[in-house]
Amino acid sequence: MSKQPPQQLPLHEPVLLADVVELLAPKAGESYLDLTAGYGGHAGAIIKRTGAPDKAVLVDRDQNAINELGSLKAAGARITRDDYAHAAADLAEAGERFDMVLLDVGVSSPQLDRYERGFSFQADGPLDMRMDQSQGKTAADIVNRSSRDELVDILVRYGEEPLGAARRIVDAIHSSRPITTTAQLAQTILSTHRGKWQKTHPATRTFQALRIVVNDELGQLSRALELLPRLLNDGGRVAVISFHSLEDRMVKRYFAEATGSGYEAELQLLTKKPIAGSDHDVHNPRARSAKLRAAVKIKRKGLS
Repeated sequence: MSKQPPQQLPLHEPVLLADVVELLAPKAGESYLDLTAGYGGHAGAIIKRTGAPDKAVLVDRDQNAINELGSLKAAGARITRDDYAHAAADLAEAGERFDMVLLDVGVSSPQLDRYERGFSFQADGPLDMRMDQSQGKTAADIVNRSSRDELVDILVRYGEEPLGAARRIVDAIHSSRPITTTAQLAQTILSTHRGKWQKTHPATRTFQALRIVVNDELGQLSRALELLPRLLNDGGRVAVISFHSLEDRMVKRYFAEATGSGYEAELQLLTKKPIAGSDHDVHNPRARSAKLRAAVKIKRKGLS
């Protein structure tokens, strides 16, 4: 794993694009909220069908993504740099509602592909992992400052690493600190691995766990999900794309609660089972672990 020079990277290919468009079913003149707009792949396709960029709000906390949304901003879309949970709370508090809401909680291809962002161990880079690089805490801070018990808990809770493996990894990390690069961390983890491995690198779960903690990914998702009914017009559709089992369980549980409370239910499922990227987006390698769930806000006669 050698450090690579900066390079021109391909644009992010939106995950499950055709399925998202089908489920959100955009109509001319409808409003759209993209809470994780990224590089605008989903947003561009939706806005093309609504013909109403002035009714679109696009949110992302990554300044690099914001910079790439310039053409949609020029067309009239409102662009907001913020984390999606905070943006959702602000919009709900302001009483704004939309016909379509999309929440794609994965890491974008440009974030993964740029070694200097520190999300991947495919090339050496600083151990960063911040989606918003203006925030303070990095993955290196967690790796180098956390106690053994804290790191074991992170790996087991957020990486779903078996306890024995987590303890071996943490012992190796503590013996190797300070760890400042992705290659250094990956090699430290690899040195603890027992037996053979083929498809999944032994460092994958640790990198996932650290990324989740650095970016408060599960806390963000939990807070945003609770706000969805307040952000939707009656008959409005929402789609959520998740990329690992912890996220998908949260989305599944929330939709089950929001759609399963009889007359009090606020949402109705559009997907009884999740749409899997491994089946529906086979040509996009980043879609392999993606799961898409969607719902519609129930219209109630006589109620706003």
